[in-house]
Amino acid sequence: MTLRVEPSGQACGARIRGIDLSAPLSPDLMAEIRAAWLSHRVLAFPDQSSMDDDALERFTLAMGGFGEDPFFDPIDGRRNIAAILREADETSLLFAENWHSDWTFLERPPAGTCLLAVDIPPIGGDTLFANQIAAFAALSDERKAYLRTLTAVHSAKLAYAPEGTYGKNDTGRSMAIRPDESANKVEAHPLVQPHPETGEEALFSTLGYIIGIQGMEQAEAIALLSELTQWQTRDEFVYRHVWEPDMLVIWDNRSVLHKATGGYEGHRRELHRTTIKAWQGVAV
Repeated sequence: MTLRVEPSGQACGARIRGIDLSAPLSPDLMAEIRAAWLSHRVLAFPDQSSMDDDALERFTLAMGGFGEDPFFDPIDGRRNIAAILREADETSLLFAENWHSDWTFLERPPAGTCLLAVDIPPIGGDTLFANQIAAFAALSDERKAYLRTLTAVHSAKLAYAPEGTYGKNDTGRSMAIRPDESANKVEAHPLVQPHPETGEEALFSTLGYIIGIQGMEQAEAIALLSELTQWQTRDEFVYRHVWEPDMLVIWDNRSVLHKATGGYEGHRRELHRTTIKAWQGVAV
């Protein structure tokens, strides 16, 4: 197999052609995929009609192994695959319609996320990605220096605690979300982090999972984070991904934010998801 990389021409993202992810993947081929991933942040593999859940798991293992996936029940018969699902007649709030990086409230957030298309509506459902390495690089030197001094406080409580968005008052949802009190825990991470594999500095996450800044009054922290979010998600940093049937998408949680979009009311949408555990290697 010969891997072909087709850049999106946007802030990040590329299509990978000439590869069948249902077939065994050699270490050399996986090294090429990883290099493209680190360069383009988001990779889309179209025309993967032979890829099933077994192949999704094999690919995730080859990319580094399974990460922790709190607050989702796995699909039947699997421990590490969750369904991102919305039925055609569902009226609950759209899942993940806010900018975020996955599970940043963990001590060791996942390196990446994989989504395999199972049921794609004919319209809508694009996923937006915002390149946080580019967003940081475009700041003034003075602003960069200030942001490097800040440590953010992360928590899942606004989303997954019993009183959160997906808590006890969230009804009629087809997706198997499992809120609980553990969502109230907090974890601190530097607001600016070097990528553990490339060394490039990136803004790490945004409002939602970040609930404050260490040593800063809450009102001041939220004002700063709100202002920063507007910068992080400017059009020049964003790639809009259009889904296709039989497509796998993988993104780097350490360098991009993402958010869901709607526009497919009356149509069913299902993707199978795995997370890739935190990088265990040494930074470049």
